[in-house]
Amino acid sequence: MSIDKVLIAIFGLTGIVFTYWFFLMKKDKEVSVSESVDIIVEGGYSPEVISIPYGKTTKINFIRKDPSGCLEEVVLSDFKIRKFLPLNKKVTIEVTPQKEGKYGFACGMNMFHGKIIVEDPKRSRVRRGKVEG
Repeated sequence: MSIDKVLIAIFGLTGIVFTYWFFLMKKDKEVSVSESVDIIVEGGYSPEVISIPYGKTTKINFIRKDPSGCLEEVVLSDFKIRKFLPLNKKVTIEVTPQKEGKYGFACGMNMFHGKIIVEDPKRSRVRRGKVEG
């Protein structure tokens, strides 16, 4: 087998592994929130994934820094919330989830996405091995 075929095979295999990792294995950076969180809206949402306790009101503050029209609105469809985000202003959305689960939020055009993970604080401590008496 010639060197060029070996290099093509190596680069092809590397590309497949990278694609698999990027789309299927990459873990989202989850931020635990107790009362409020600031989400910066600039080319997407940062943080993109937040974890909040169920049954407790949490304030999610969206601060839009990106002037594109796509990100001028945020939609939390599971909570039936749609808000306009003026540029460089803080918009607070209060949510009080009544059950555990994963809930998405997106821009008005559904091109940029984020995730809200709702957990029972008692159960999440048990799962993480941090049971407090």
